[in-house]
Amino acid sequence: MITAKDVLLQWLDAVNRGDVTKLLSLYDKDAILIPTFSNKMLDCPEKLRDYFEKLGGREGLSIALHEKTVFERTVSEHLVTISGIYNWRFEVEAEMLNFEARFSYLLDFTKESPILHHHSSQIPRMI
Repeated sequence: MITAKDVLLQWLDAVNRGDVTKLLSLYDKDAILIPTFSNKMLDCPEKLRDYFEKLGGREGLSIALHEKTVFERTVSEHLVTISGIYNWRFEVEAEMLNFEARFSYLLDFTKESPILHHHSSQIPRMI
């Protein structure tokens, strides 16, 4: 049986390989993505594809999970949340930069494409 961690690891692997088709296959057709690098809510497969294709065009794109930050919670028999912190890395104006972001997913394991909701936002600086 697939777990929330399995879905997360598949997602990370797809980002690192630039596999937009695999990324999209993880999202339900009615999924909502609140993305790390956009101020728009993405609410259909076409918008998700456009976002991931643009992001995938970044030189040196990679993402790494901070393993110790991952939390999984069972919501119901088939619904699970998983959240934590990952680190995006890509070039901006020929300089390699890191962007730490927090993430959360709501997954429904009755669906072939289990991601119903995904929120990812850069970690703000402390004030």
